[in-house]
Amino acid sequence: MTVLCLVELDASGVADASLRALSFAHGLAAGTGVAAVVFAPADQVPGDVLASYGATEAHVAEPGRVPGYAPQAWARALAGLAGQDGASAVVAAATDRGNEVLAHLGAITGLPMAANCLSAEPGDGGAHQIVRQRWAGLLLEDARLDGSPALMTLATEAMQGVALAEPAALTVHLCQPTLAEDDLRVRATESAGHSSGVSLATARVVVGGGRGVGGPDGFAPLEELAGLLGGVVGVSRVVTSEGWRPHRQQVGQTGTRITPEVYLACGISGAIQHMAGAAGAKHIVAVNTDPGAPILSHADYAVVGDLREVIPALVAALRDRSSA
Repeated sequence: MTVLCLVELDASGVADASLRALSFAHGLAAGTGVAAVVFAPADQVPGDVLASYGATEAHVAEPGRVPGYAPQAWARALAGLAGQDGASAVVAAATDRGNEVLAHLGAITGLPMAANCLSAEPGDGGAHQIVRQRWAGLLLEDARLDGSPALMTLATEAMQGVALAEPAALTVHLCQPTLAEDDLRVRATESAGHSSGVSLATARVVVGGGRGVGGPDGFAPLEELAGLLGGVVGVSRVVTSEGWRPHRQQVGQTGTRITPEVYLACGISGAIQHMAGAAGAKHIVAVNTDPGAPILSHADYAVVGDLREVIPALVAALRDRSSA
């Protein structure tokens, strides 16, 4: 019995969170096979990458069959593939899309869905013993997940994606799901002006801004720095509450959980709700005028200074380096 894994793409190819989910699915499959499910044009699917992270098959649903991001349609396609392949589990990264699609899949199949899992082991009678995060990662829960297939999303910071030394050959199938009209009633689109190609949840570099940025105009240097580093901008809750930036950029317990290589937090105090969303960052660099700010106790590196001086200096240094 195979394990299905929903795979998301970004501007760099397969999203990092999905690479982790593929590695998780490979371990869960225990040699029975992993089938990646990708909603994208077939010529944009990096088969070599999917294979190197454990996939032996790829089901590709092109935009002509499932246009854009339609969560219920994606879930309907997964339900059909799970029945067709006799899947023992369906997994995805615990991104906004991964959690939403698998929640729809649970509603369609009548099966329970476990979000933000850290580990899973097959048990008796098709059940799985899981450990998952609750309360924004402040609590770990041991639970038994019944139902076949098991529906799980992997906490984005739970594990690293591990490429296989000798990947198997990948077989690609074009998926033609049977959809009802209601399955396409809700579709999400993103305007070109707001699309960076990299999501906050999967970005390898995040430049964060808080109240210390001073206002909407203060984010221009942070945007420039994020562009130079190949990253995206994230914000604290107070920034969205003030209406300076949209909620989709919020990092924290009520926003997005991030797992970048580097999180550069500028003018952010580091309240516990914010740190719950940033705890998965490998390295935290803080810039703050307050030497007693809570975020400094979480930071690997800290600059006690005015971000209006620090960030332009950093931008200038990066520009000089790139032109050298």
